[in-house]
Amino acid sequence: MAMAYQQKLAEKLTILNDRGTGVLLRMNYIKKTCLDPKLRPQYLTDKTMEASVKYINKKFPNIDFRGNSQQYLVGIQKHKSEVMAAMSSYYDSFIDVMEFRDHVYELLNTIDACQCFFNIAVNFDFTKNYLELIITYISVIVMLSRVEDKKVLVGMYNCAHEMSNGSSDPAYPRLAQMFMEYEQPIKKLTEEFGPHTKGVTEALLSLQMLYPRRNLPAEQWRSAQLLSLLSAPASMLDPACCDTMACEYLSLEVMERWILLGYLLCHSSLNTNQSSQELWKMALRSGLYLTIIRDETINIHKITEDYFDGLKGYSKRIADIKECREHVIVNSGAMHRERRGFLRNALKELVKVLEDEPGLLGPKVLFVFMALSFSRDEVLWLVRYSENIPKTKTPEDYVDSYMAELLFYMERLRTLMTKYSRVVQRYHVQYLAQFDALLLNDTMQNMYVCPEEESVLMTSFVSTLSALTIKQVENGEEFDFRALRLDWLRLQAYTSVSKAPLSLKEYPDLAKVMNMTQFHTKMLDNVQEMLHETSDLSILCFYPRVFEKMFSQSSEEVSMQRYLMSFPLACSHFNQTVHPLCPEEKRSLRLCVTFLEEIAKQTSSVILEICSEQCNLNDQLLPKHCGQTISAARNKKQKKQTPKKGDVQREKPGTESQRKDRAIVTNMDKLHLTLTELCSSFSGSSDFTVFNHIVTPAEFLISHLETRLTKIIVRMAHYNQTTQEIGRPSDLLAGIRAYTASLHTLSRYLSLDVTRLVKNVLLQQTQPLDSYGGQTITTLYTNWYLEGLLRQASSNLIVHCPAMHCFVNQTIENEQSFRAEEYSDISEMQALAELIGPYGLKFLSENLMWHITSQVGELKKLVIENMDVLVQMRANFDKPEAMANLQKRLPGENVLKRMTIIGVILSFRAMAQDTLEDVTLTVFELASAAGLNCDIDPALVAALASMRTDNSSVDEEYKLTCLLLVYIAVSLPILALDPNSYYSRHYGGHHNNIHCLATAINQLSAAMFTVESKNIEQHLKEFLLVRDLDALSLKRSCSFWYIVEASPFLSQDMLESCFPYVLLRNAYREVYKNYIITLG
Repeated sequence: MAMAYQQKLAEKLTILNDRGTGVLLRMNYIKKTCLDPKLRPQYLTDKTMEASVKYINKKFPNIDFRGNSQQYLVGIQKHKSEVMAAMSSYYDSFIDVMEFRDHVYELLNTIDACQCFFNIAVNFDFTKNYLELIITYISVIVMLSRVEDKKVLVGMYNCAHEMSNGSSDPAYPRLAQMFMEYEQPIKKLTEEFGPHTKGVTEALLSLQMLYPRRNLPAEQWRSAQLLSLLSAPASMLDPACCDTMACEYLSLEVMERWILLGYLLCHSSLNTNQSSQELWKMALRSGLYLTIIRDETINIHKITEDYFDGLKGYSKRIADIKECREHVIVNSGAMHRERRGFLRNALKELVKVLEDEPGLLGPKVLFVFMALSFSRDEVLWLVRYSENIPKTKTPEDYVDSYMAELLFYMERLRTLMTKYSRVVQRYHVQYLAQFDALLLNDTMQNMYVCPEEESVLMTSFVSTLSALTIKQVENGEEFDFRALRLDWLRLQAYTSVSKAPLSLKEYPDLAKVMNMTQFHTKMLDNVQEMLHETSDLSILCFYPRVFEKMFSQSSEEVSMQRYLMSFPLACSHFNQTVHPLCPEEKRSLRLCVTFLEEIAKQTSSVILEICSEQCNLNDQLLPKHCGQTISAARNKKQKKQTPKKGDVQREKPGTESQRKDRAIVTNMDKLHLTLTELCSSFSGSSDFTVFNHIVTPAEFLISHLETRLTKIIVRMAHYNQTTQEIGRPSDLLAGIRAYTASLHTLSRYLSLDVTRLVKNVLLQQTQPLDSYGGQTITTLYTNWYLEGLLRQASSNLIVHCPAMHCFVNQTIENEQSFRAEEYSDISEMQALAELIGPYGLKFLSENLMWHITSQVGELKKLVIENMDVLVQMRANFDKPEAMANLQKRLPGENVLKRMTIIGVILSFRAMAQDTLEDVTLTVFELASAAGLNCDIDPALVAALASMRTDNSSVDEEYKLTCLLLVYIAVSLPILALDPNSYYSRHYGGHHNNIHCLATAINQLSAAMFTVESKNIEQHLKEFLLVRDLDALSLKRSCSFWYIVEASPFLSQDMLESCFPYVLLRNAYREVYKNYIITLG
């Protein structure tokens, strides 16, 4: 007994199991690294090392560092320090394997020497840890044998070590010997485990009652109403407990791994013990593959058959293997399919009951862990076989398009356990203090033998449990029973050795009470660890293709769409894959992001399709479609001829909502049903964590909607750059309003900030480019108005119409591709302003200013070309004869044409600015952006100021400006000779847009003199004075009146001093009567 105390079997089992898991992960990581060309160590792929690698592989382990062999190791010699640094982590990992093997040897021999007793139903933790250590050790050795480059990695390190230090690494000989021994791992392992056959067989045989009971077909589960809380309503509040609490949620896959690998190494008992043989055959019938670690599996049937084939007396066992293999191929797929079908319904019922009555989580919490464990086993079985489908007539058994539902209810159970953890704690703290403590105390009193060490442990158990109160839960105290559970494991070790004063197998009641108590303590401090133990799906991280395929299959089922969020939620389990001994393992959010992107894509497609349908319906109600209805009503009233029978009657808006039978399902019905299903998946979880990243599913949906809505709005503009066609701003605005109204209905389905979404999208449309660098409606409409409308206006094909505040087409033979008034009247300009907003209009204004500055640049060139003449005319403006002679030398048409173009552009800009009055950045900029009129245009001032270069002087620029005004003034008489200069009362302007000259002269002069800091009023007055009194014409008089009327700097008094009012009145009368009015 003293030996059992001193050997610390419980502590060593716990430590070695954790260490073994880390070493196993290291071996898996090294294998994956060496197989991946991107991650493979540099010195294994380096051309200069190729000879060294081949030599080490050939000569391992006896590598000669002297003589002729040096020529093969030159590469290592040159880079010995770098090679040692690069290979040290791999070398140390293999040393860890060797040390782990030594410790396992030692512990297994000690356990055999102590003749320990194993029974999963009695000393559960001791037996489980013992079997887990054996399986972990086997897995480590198998993975070691799968590392193909292990000899090169160790050999290169040792070569570099000897070259650097003059001697081999001390551990190298033993490490090399281990590699050679495990060339055939199964054969060597069976030799090692020969002495441990008795202990391993005893532990495995303790499963002969548990494993068959757990490994039942779905029919028997169904007949027993497994996991149902409603099957026995009278006992619904009774606590769910049994003699083997922990055995009820022990993984079936884990038990199969114990049985098949255990009997593979201790195979002699298969021929001597009938119970062992039956248990082994039952496990063989469950499947072909076992998981070693992550996505590494072994074909247990093939490995066992190959090994037994070399042994004498195992022909019957080989026949058993073949029989079991056939059974698996024929029956296994269907059996597991039926199990998954049963579990989907069982978990659904369990979730519904517990959501309605969460208080039942207290007495029935065992049902939750059983349900999670059973479901996890089935999920992992399908994952394992999805990439290893056997040749069968029913491959569909290995495909499950309803996996999303099972995963969903697993996640719901986990969520319920976390959400109502206080409920579980309140129940079990009372259970432990008022039942378990008393029962354990009574059990102790009835024991006739109780040594001091055991007595101290059990007394501490009772005192710890008795001190618990419900106030600890109410006060939010943190519980920690890890010490108690470790003490119970110690007690199991003490009482499981041969000749122990207190033998646990003689006191099964003690084992039952303590196993139940241990489960109850976990409900207070270890619920999350229990959830991890029973429902961890982190292995899906290492089967990305299978996981993606499952998602794809589920997403194709309409009934599964509400459960699709379970796939990204399952990615939150990936956090559990991290181990301190292998922090280098790749961690990626790719799978989670892929699933969320696809769900968001599907949802946004449905949402926007509904919006499109609603937009089409809304379009039918627009005034532009009412003409036919009005015409039909008028014909009916006037009793005109009705349409013939063959004519197709246009359906009135609203007929799509009329139906004679509710069973008729429309496309909109289907879309809303699909939307309801998809939105249900988003409402399940607001956020979750994957690899320390907080993931918010709704943001993926918002991002997708934002991207697609941006493209849709641009597409709705119907812009064709080739034909210069575009949709009317009012039509686009109506479409956007219809989309926005439909998007706001999303709030009925899930909590989504639609207002933020729409604002972000529309705000991007006010910029030249969106967040993805694509063109926006601001750019499209700016380009179209500049290239489509204003270019034609500059050619007099389109006329600015002040009377109607729009542009109109000239009546010419060639039919225009669009009607200018339909794009430039007040309602369309208001719609444009609402679409692109102040920022968009600012961009439009900047582009207009660029065109104006181009014209100003050309005007300045004309002034420079005619500088001498203009200087003389400015000096002799009061000498008619000199002016007449000078004017003949001055070409005037070009300057007026360019000034007219500037006027047209400024008139259009004024129309656009006027529409911003209802929308509310220096003071002039703020006023201009708000649509308020300014005497001096700030945008034009900024544009003209940007034209100035470092070489140009202020005086020179000022002179050019003055001469430009002279040039314009003396060129105005030419307008009287143009036949297109006649006035139209209907348009309120001239057919060649010369009425826009007033706007151009006033705004351009004001801006230019502002840039040069000169007096605007004084120079405009000088402009009026520069006139040719002999060439006065009626039309020119009108032109000057336009200029004064549109100018904030000139008054009628100034005009009167230059042009008598009588002259102006006669000019107006003459112009006005030339316009012929045609009635009818």
